[in-house]
Formats: sequence, structure tokens, C-alpha cells
Amino acid sequence: MEYTLKDYQAEAVRDVLRNLDRARDSYRRYGALSQFSLSATTGAGKTVMAAAVIESLFFGNDEFDVAGDPGAVVLWFSDDPALNEQSRARIQAAASELDHRLRVVPTTFAEPTFRPGNVYFLNTQKLSKNSRLVKGAPDASGDNTLPGLEPRPDEVQSSIYDTITNTIVNEDLTLYLVLDEAHRGMGTRARERSTIVQRLINGQGSVPAMPVVFGISATVERFESAMKDAKGRDALPSVQVDSALVQASGLLKDDIALSIPAEDGAFETVLLTKAVEKIKASESAWQDYAREQGESEAVRPLLVVQVGDKPSQETLTRTLDTIHEAWPELPYDAVANVFGEHTDLTIGQQVVPYIEPQRVQDATHVRVLLAKSAISTGWDCPRAEVLVSFRPARDRTHITQLLGRMMRTPLARRIPGNELLNSVDCLLPLFDRKTATGVAELLMKGATSKDADEGEDGGGGLGRRVLFDPIPLYPNPAIGQAVWERFAAIPSVTIPKKNVKPIRRLTALATALSKDHLVDEAVEKAHRHLHAVLDGRAVQYREKLENAREDVLTMEGEEVRGRVGGGFSYRAFSVSADPRAIEDYYRTATRILSPSLCSSYVDHLVGPDGDEDDLLEAHITVASLGRVHEIAQAVEHEADALSREWLTRTRVARKGLSDERQADYDGLESMSTTPEPITLFVPKNGQADTKVRHPDGTEEDLPTREMHLLAADDGTVPITLNEWERKVLDSEAAQPGFQGWYRNPDRATKESLAVAYKDEMEDWKALRPDFLFFGTNHDGSVAVDLVDPHGHHLSDALPKLRGLAAFAERFADDFRRIESVAETGGVLRVLDITKPSVRESIRGAESARALYESEVASDY
Repeated sequence: MEYTLKDYQAEAVRDVLRNLDRARDSYRRYGALSQFSLSATTGAGKTVMAAAVIESLFFGNDEFDVAGDPGAVVLWFSDDPALNEQSRARIQAAASELDHRLRVVPTTFAEPTFRPGNVYFLNTQKLSKNSRLVKGAPDASGDNTLPGLEPRPDEVQSSIYDTITNTIVNEDLTLYLVLDEAHRGMGTRARERSTIVQRLINGQGSVPAMPVVFGISATVERFESAMKDAKGRDALPSVQVDSALVQASGLLKDDIALSIPAEDGAFETVLLTKAVEKIKASESAWQDYAREQGESEAVRPLLVVQVGDKPSQETLTRTLDTIHEAWPELPYDAVANVFGEHTDLTIGQQVVPYIEPQRVQDATHVRVLLAKSAISTGWDCPRAEVLVSFRPARDRTHITQLLGRMMRTPLARRIPGNELLNSVDCLLPLFDRKTATGVAELLMKGATSKDADEGEDGGGGLGRRVLFDPIPLYPNPAIGQAVWERFAAIPSVTIPKKNVKPIRRLTALATALSKDHLVDEAVEKAHRHLHAVLDGRAVQYREKLENAREDVLTMEGEEVRGRVGGGFSYRAFSVSADPRAIEDYYRTATRILSPSLCSSYVDHLVGPDGDEDDLLEAHITVASLGRVHEIAQAVEHEADALSREWLTRTRVARKGLSDERQADYDGLESMSTTPEPITLFVPKNGQADTKVRHPDGTEEDLPTREMHLLAADDGTVPITLNEWERKVLDSEAAQPGFQGWYRNPDRATKESLAVAYKDEMEDWKALRPDFLFFGTNHDGSVAVDLVDPHGHHLSDALPKLRGLAAFAERFADDFRRIESVAETGGVLRVLDITKPSVRESIRGAESARALYESEVASDY
């Protein structure tokens, strides 16, 4: 893979490969047909995940512990040739090893069988009744051609269905059907059961059913519902990507800012002018960021103008005139269209060329894009930063879909501390506030089953905000420099991940540290350190190693003989392993100890003067080491320890690297087996709503408070706090020596303090306490208080308290107070977790409520 998979992507790929292995085994053993789906929100990188799956399917993958399938053939199917081309290009970019294996099926395709190790791209149009590919295909009875499907013009009596049939019946091959955007073209109504897609899945006449169907979609309910009608097909567990993990990854923008007129009137020109101002401000911000990061090229943000299905020439002319009046320096060739007519437009005196939607992202000279409804599906454009839509309010679906397509971050990572560059603006002049509130709720929560049936994909996720006409926030001049310096030193922790491989992590970290000249010869130093561990543990576990060596060098089995007339005899046997068997054992060891460590350790054992016998002996030794669990465990422990040591040692130096390089280290820090300390990133700006909006469309101003670290021009910040949180804030602000406060973001950003805790399933989760307060110590220095109002009635209350207790145990010297506040009996009660006695009570407690009601708590 050319890309490093995000944690959630790797987990999904692992689950998909497990399903494919199970499906292949069931089909080859019992002829069982299988189906399952991968569902993930728009922007999650479904095509990148699919590329990793296909690459592993063809060639095997040590990380996922899978062997390659030499007979694998993938048929990639969608209902749009442009979608297929986009998917092919993305797979090619993600997995270069698949480059020449990605084949678009032409209308002249006439190969008798699909070739193993290849991906064939096919779309609905090429299977329509007038397509050259299906001429001569039999109907359900097998006697005649399907209606309108006469013999092919070249008189070759074969079709794409013959190729599919020959591939499926070939016992050396396994055909995997991948349905891209699987909810499209599927349906449960009787009239839809005879669609091309259904015939492809279920077979027809002499054409057998697809052995394995793998659906990929943002909303997969329709696919699963349709597949329920398929007879004799096993439904394997669907692979569903948690949208909260996608949001936390930084691949999706955090905020959606909506601008809607507060009163009736013709505001199209006013909001379009505002949209131009926003795109120009975005361009300036990206240029500033590029200069700050030392980048030669800045992101070139795009303004999308969405019009009705039949816009008049007058409307289009007024739109372009308004844009050029507000943006006089905009070149005339910077405007393009993606209308369904696929033709250039003449608007007034200006020619607006048509551009294929999938080309918009790379055509950076295009700064303004005119679109209708078709833009909302099938493609996305990460540099699209501002949308103004002249579609009426009833087109909620189109707006929601389009915003889902605009949610990818331009650099495939979050810009730390910068909420303005992590947002997208949407101006809706024809919407009322009530309808827009419904759109906002959908965007924050993601699509429901009903929405999925209607084709909606909000792409929502935990941590996303939808803001109405937000105001910008900047560092508050009332906050002293000492407070900011203290903020930069506040500790946070990583949240441990599943399936972490410490040896691979160390190698990746060492490579990065060498690249950035932070640790000289880091890879060599890391491997020398682990070589010493292997040498030492080989002595420590000599007896177990000898037994493992015997296993590697000897293959044991049992011979069974049957006699005529009944009865069996059994005889055990053992034979010496040949070099091929030894190499199989060696490859197994590489999956445990990593290929790079095994290779370097072989070199360590052989030395510069070694011969072929020495090399074979070294491979036997490595194969044996990989079979001793205690040795592998010790190496992983040492790799983990060295990674922590280097990350701690280079923490200050890494702050001077570019955000792009620091993002790589953020990923490496997150690959932890235990919570590891990191420091907070100082926020540069933010944005906040000024009004609260109710479901009936009414609004009221939000209350404000002073002395927040980020504030509006008047020094205040709007607050959206519940009653407990307001009481805590006002109480803390009234304390002597108060110097400021910070509302800790509830999403996985570098400027959000995280506390790790284990839930009831023993999985690591993140608690993000509500408040950081800054006060004055007796010596005049800045004190930091962590205060978290949290309901004791929630199921996660006690696990979170235990997480806070472990955090306080580790970082007690960094805080004056660490407190958890809850209401019980109408009174706010507080647990001071900096006290050892309170932490001990938390560890032994059976309920959170009992803690707040006991003598270890006090009135707040």
C-alpha cells in the first residue's frame, strides 16, 4: 500500500479479509454462496480500504496474517462508468502493485475467462440489452436470447455472461463480486428484482450465481434488504465503520457553518456575495498556512454554486455577474460546470466549459463550479470549501448529500488548532430555519435507516458541529502569556488501540526519526537493540527454543491404512523438513516479529562472511524464535519501551516540524498499548454559534461569558452549557486569583485533553473533561484545575472515574485540582481525585452514585 491505513481502516480491512476467507472456504468446500457488506460514512476512504483488501487477497499480507489466493478474480461493478474510472484511479494510487491488474472491461471484451489476480471494472450500462457485451446471452430458459439480445455483430456466439460462467465453474478460480455504492440499483420491490444487478448476483438460466458478493456503500440497508430475497446465500457479518472513528481521524472536516436568512426576502445576490467573500478569506487563510509550513503550493479552495434543474439564462447571467463583481481578479477560465447535459455553456459573453466531476479536484484552475443536483452523488472534492445553493428547501436530500461530498479535508488531515480551516460553509438562501435545523441534525447524527432508504448520507459522526452564522474566535488579549505557556505544558494521553504491533511501530518510528534527523541511524539502533534482546532470550529460553527448532526441522504425521473387509491401522511417521517448509516457518515468524526485524537479524547471525549454509541456519533460528511465545512477547515489550523512550526524548524537537510531519508522529504515538503522555496543542482560532435554535424554528441569543482563552472581538464567548456546567463555570470564575478558562473540545483534536479509561468491555475509550480553569498559586505561578461535571447515573460514570483516578495518580504534580462534580439529591457534590484516599475509594466502588453520596465527596 502507498498509504498508511488509519486505525479504523486497518480494522475494517482485517474484518473484510476474515469474511472473504470464510466465504471462499465455504464455497470451495460446500458450494455455499455468501454475501456481506462494508459500510462507512462518506469520506471514510472506502476505496482505499478496498484497495488494501484486494492487494492482500492477491498477494497475501503479513500484517493481517492472510495468505494470497492465487485463483482470486475481482469483478468491480457500479452503475456509472465515471464512478468506475474514479475508483480505478484511486485503487491505482493506493496500491501501485495492482497497477497493470486494473482492467476496464471494454465493449469489445471477448476473453473466455477472467484472469486470476486481476480486477475487472464493469458498469450497468455495459450490461443493458443493447450492449455489445451481452449479445447472444441466453434468457432464463436457456433456449433463446433475452429480449433484444441478438447475436453479436461479429458473430462470436459468446457474451460477458459466458466469461462470468467460465470463471465461476473453473475450480481453480474464485470470483468475488464487489458492488461499489451497493445501495444504488438495488431494491426490494418485485419490479426491481429483475434488474441487471439482481441477475448478476443471482444468476440467470445457465449463468450461475456469484459465489461471493461484497457490497461497499455509505448506506447499506437497501443492499442487505435486497440480498435477503436471494435464496441459499449465507449472510456473513457486515463490517461497519464507526463514524466517530472516521471523524476522529481528521479525514473529515469538523464543522459545517450554515448561513440562512433570518427573514423572508430575495437574498440570493447578498448571500452569493457573502459566499465569494468566504472563499476569498479561505484562500488567504490557506496561503498563510502554506507560508507558515514552508510549502510552495497552497490549497486552492473551490466555491460550488448549486442551481435548480432548469436555470434560466437570466439566472445564470446574474449569478456570474455577481461573482465577478465581488471577485474581479477571478480569471474567466476559472469557472466550470458539471451540468448533466455534459456540454459547455455560453452565459452572457462568457463560455463556461463542462468538466467531468471526478476531474474537479485536480483541476485547481477551476475556482467556481456551477452544479445541479447530479453533483450530490458519486464523487467528492476535498478542496470544496464553500457552497451556496439556490435549490428550494424541499430539496433537503440533495443538500445533505452534497454536503456529505464536501466533507473531506483537503490535506487528508486536520489542521491543528485551526477550526476555521477545518470547516465548510454552506449558504442556503431558499431555506427556512426550521428545515435547516433538520438538515443540521442529520449531518451531526449521520443517516438513519429511513434516510438510507431515501438515499441520504449525512456522513455524520461524533464530534462534528453544525453552526448557524458562527462568529470567529481568536486568542483573548485579556489572557496573560503565562497562562498560554502553562496551557502548552498540560499533559494529555493517547488512547490505546487494538491489534497494535509494537515491533512494526518501532521500525516506522525509527524511519521517521532518521528522516527528520532527530535520532541518527535510528533504524540500525532499534534493530541492534532488538537483536540483543533476541540473543539474550534465546539463552534464557534455550530449552523451549530447542523444542521449537525440532518442530521446524521435523514434519510429523500419521499414516492410516484400511483393509479389505474392514479395520484400519495407524502408524506415526516423521520426516525432515525441506527448505521450502523451513521458509514457510520463517514467513510465519515474520508475521510475528516483522519482516524487517527478521531480515536484519538474519544478517546479524550470518555476518559479512557467511555462506549459504549459514543463511539456512539463520532462517531456521528465526523460524524457531518465532515459535516461542515468551521470546516474541519480550521483544514486543522492549520495542514498546524503546518507542516510548524516543517519543519522550524527541517531544520538544518534534514541535518544530511541519504539521504534516507531526501528523505522522501523532499516528505513531496513537499506536500505543498503554496510555502514553502527550501535550496539548495551543489553539489558534475557533468559531461558535451565537443563538440556540429550537425544533420549531424559533431562536434566542446564547448567554456569554468572559475570560475564555478564545474570544470574539468584544472579549466574550457564547456558551452552550447545561445548568450544572454553568454553575461550575460561574463558581470557578468567582474564585480569587482566577485567570481564565477553557472549554475542552469533546472531539479528538490535538487541542483537546483526553483521559483514557476502560469501558465495561475492557476496550479503551477517551474521556474529555469539560473544563480547564487557570488560577494563581501561592507563589504567583499559574495553577491548572481540571473540573468535569458528569452525571453519576450514566453507565460509563464509574469507568470514567477510574480513568480519572489513574490519570490523577500519574499527573498529580501538573494540576492543582482534578475534580469530578455531579448532582445528587439536588446538591452538587464533588470528588477531589488528587487525594489518594478518594482514588482508593473509586477503585473499590461498586457505583458512582454511592461515591458522591459518601463521606469521600463534599458539597461543591
